Amino acid sequence: MSYLSQPLDARVLQQAINWAESVPVWLCTVLHTWGSSPRSPGSLLVATQDGRQEGSLSGGCVEEHFIKQIADSRWQQASQVVRYGDGELAPEVTLPCGGILEILVEYLPAGEATIAYLKQQLNAVQGYQAIRKQLTLPNACEQIVEDDFAGTTAAITYQAPNIDIRMAAAPRLLVAGYSPVAHYCMEFGHALGFEVVLLEPRENVRANIEQLPDGVRLLEIFPAKYLEQQGCHANTAIVSLTHDPRLDDLTMMEAINTPAFYIGAMGSSRNSAKRRERLERIGELTEAQLSRIHAPIGLAIGSKTPAEIGLAIMADIVRIKNLGHLSAKPVVQGTLNQLAPLSEENGASCAI
Repeated sequence: MSYLSQPLDARVLQQAINWAESVPVWLCTVLHTWGSSPRSPGSLLVATQDGRQEGSLSGGCVEEHFIKQIADSRWQQASQVVRYGDGELAPEVTLPCGGILEILVEYLPAGEATIAYLKQQLNAVQGYQAIRKQLTLPNACEQIVEDDFAGTTAAITYQAPNIDIRMAAAPRLLVAGYSPVAHYCMEFGHALGFEVVLLEPRENVRANIEQLPDGVRLLEIFPAKYLEQQGCHANTAIVSLTHDPRLDDLTMMEAINTPAFYIGAMGSSRNSAKRRERLERIGELTEAQLSRIHAPIGLAIGSKTPAEIGLAIMADIVRIKNLGHLSAKPVVQGTLNQLAPLSEENGASCAI
């Protein structure tokens, strides 16, 4: 996997490993947020004393001040918690709409011990093995142990001075087949920190792709075959957005055998009903299995263009990722009857 195709937190940890070969690094983890803090708990940033950084704590609100503190030799203990947004650390630095941000800062000296420590965490966010990371302020991490955690966001417990962080795979977006809507889903997915993988077996379609969005990994394999052979981890969203039953139906039949947190296929209400009938009759899917499939797909935002439909789909995926199935059942886009014939006959992605 190329560096740029990795999710953001994996890139942070990989860069930390590279830098720790020769210089100390400060590894920062968002522990808790209040209000409108832009970055969620578990988000990572790594920095060096000479001003290099990878990742983000707040989407740009506090990074400049934070990096300056490191350059001024602040935060030399093995671990400490700092707080932005309520005047405690930097009265002149505010977050949007009064948000507050609490950050774990770990000072890690250069060398093999730090590299091994960072590699354990990299393996977790790449989906190899979930871990549980425990430390007591102001000491270094006491232990990292394997864990069966399968959540879609980091699980953090902080009761001073004890911190417990469970880390698992970063979110992954598996896209079955290229289309204009798929293009925007992949673009938005990468910007949102997903590892994005396009599964496109059709040579003629691949030949007509002018340029894939940044960070997308292309695999020339039938999506159903990939899922049958490779499966996926629980922090995966699987979407099929082609209006091609050969791809969409078989992808859905394999996807429901995975622990993916989101499964969806594009199509109008009419086409989705036809697909459901085929999956029930030919694939012998049960009602429980069919209920996992979001079809029509996406939130009801009145979307019509490929970009708007891609936005609606990714918004729904993020909603489920962040809120889980305890959130209200999504209101789907619904039928766009006047656009359905265009979608069905010409392959345009006008109805979801």
